[in-house]
Amino acid sequence: MTTNPTLTDLADRATAARNRPAYGHDALITCDRLVRIFTTDGVEVQALQGLDLLVREGELMALVGASGSGKSTLMNILAGLDTPTAGAARVAGRDLLTMTAKDRLAYRREVVGFVWQQTSRNLLPYLTAAQNVALPMQLTGARGTGRRARAERALELLELLDVADCRDRHPHQMSGGQQQRVAIAVALANAPAVLLADEPTGELDSHTAEQIFAAFRTANEQLGTTIVIVTHDQAVAGEVRRTVAIRDGRTSTEVLRRSEVDAATGHETMVAREYAMLDRAGRLQLPAEYTEALGMRDRVALELEPDHIAVWPDDTGDG
Repeated sequence: MTTNPTLTDLADRATAARNRPAYGHDALITCDRLVRIFTTDGVEVQALQGLDLLVREGELMALVGASGSGKSTLMNILAGLDTPTAGAARVAGRDLLTMTAKDRLAYRREVVGFVWQQTSRNLLPYLTAAQNVALPMQLTGARGTGRRARAERALELLELLDVADCRDRHPHQMSGGQQQRVAIAVALANAPAVLLADEPTGELDSHTAEQIFAAFRTANEQLGTTIVIVTHDQAVAGEVRRTVAIRDGRTSTEVLRRSEVDAATGHETMVAREYAMLDRAGRLQLPAEYTEALGMRDRVALELEPDHIAVWPDDTGDG
């Protein structure tokens, strides 16, 4: 027999919650109630509406969402290309709301690497692959200032991503997949804490897309680089262990994948579990297919149990 929690139980739980460490204190990327409002012709559009997100160091994860969900706005903020309207955003200890223009430039050069969807946007057409990879190091003085050190680092990255044979080719002499792998090498040149990729396989066929994801996995596993990939393709999202969905400017659901070994057969399978995201204001977005299946709309009934919260369709007939 179970009993509902008492007021004392609830007070003890609230006290324990207040004594927890600060939100995102151990995360590499922390977005806390992030808001971004755009104003066009006097009309305000809220692209991000109190979004929360934590990314741990060493993760390879995907952000998914429909067009207009806010995922590209979030990516631009994390890349230092845009500034939040309110809330908090930190990447590798940098406060994205308080950085000066000079700080922001250094941040984009040294802390984050970026891969665009358009292959032509990632590389300078008049430089070879090796020269493109060496350029970010030349601009920041990373890995030593000598030409030989930069050339060695560039070749190491091209070899790591299996495009060393393209080192003396210009972009127009490479396939789309080769260009994107070289672009990943460019983004990794200054050993960034985070690599961001915006629809990196959007212009590629499925076979080439698999090669690009293999390159991301190699960078994540071999170099330990934290990688965040924005995509609308659910199949692409299946290539990573963690997928966070954004809907209406907030994180809505999260899918975690882990490998399990069958004790009887020894076979390893990938098991996925979906979670609803509870934001800092206590809000969550239930998956649309769940609410539609039960006819939930406008309001739901809640009941607090000792170890869970029950959510029921409104049965008052007043909805």
